[in-house]
Amino acid sequence: MRRRALIAAALALTVLIATATACAMVLRAGDLVVDAEGGFTPTALPKHEDAPIVLYGSGKATTVSGELPPIVETLTIEFDRHGHLETNGLEVCTAPKLQATTVPAARRACPNAIVGEGAGSAIVKFPEQAPIPISSPITLFNGPKKHGDDTLLAHAYTTVPVPTTFIVPVVIEKIHHGVYGYRTKARIPKIAGGAGHPISGHLRVVRKWTYKGQKHSYVNARCETGRLQARVQVSFQDGTYLAGTFLKPCTVRG
Repeated sequence: MRRRALIAAALALTVLIATATACAMVLRAGDLVVDAEGGFTPTALPKHEDAPIVLYGSGKATTVSGELPPIVETLTIEFDRHGHLETNGLEVCTAPKLQATTVPAARRACPNAIVGEGAGSAIVKFPEQAPIPISSPITLFNGPKKHGDDTLLAHAYTTVPVPTTFIVPVVIEKIHHGVYGYRTKARIPKIAGGAGHPISGHLRVVRKWTYKGQKHSYVNARCETGRLQARVQVSFQDGTYLAGTFLKPCTVRG
């Protein structure tokens, strides 16, 4: 009953604010508030063929009461089908290459497999201790295919309470779900043995390269319907579930 009630509360409030460069979204379930923003550039794209784009997004969890937000468990994003992901000729990185690495060491291990960068922050709260803020750069690497689908390896590193490397595998699943053609689902690892509360994060996804004389881009899209959209779903350890949709207008390029 509690989980169903929280789902209903989450879906009751979805605010979308379209701007010239991004879409902002505010979701609330009881005491929990999540602010998210996402977008892509350029917004002028061909109508019938895909062109390179840059994807970016960010999110922040807070509470009305000022208490720490519940711990995030999963982040699921569905992406517009009017585009495609390209990995032909792109270097592949594997988890063993990233094990027990700091951020600089990970980036040196697979420099040509990097497809995105960003950062994340969390608050670690041990019993009877003051909260400890921590943060880490996040690196996205092109990973090995799984059952024919492309994958990402998200890497982060923290020294609280002890030096720890986080490697999160993400499958980029091809789907046929209305306007959506791709789905990613990331299971957020426990931070500081479960005492860490993820607070905020941002990512920018872009990679261009040349293979066999041809130029390639990791993310590509077209403006066939006058907009591109993505659906975001976040689940929390206490059973809270939030969902919302980004709608970003585009214009047809000459």
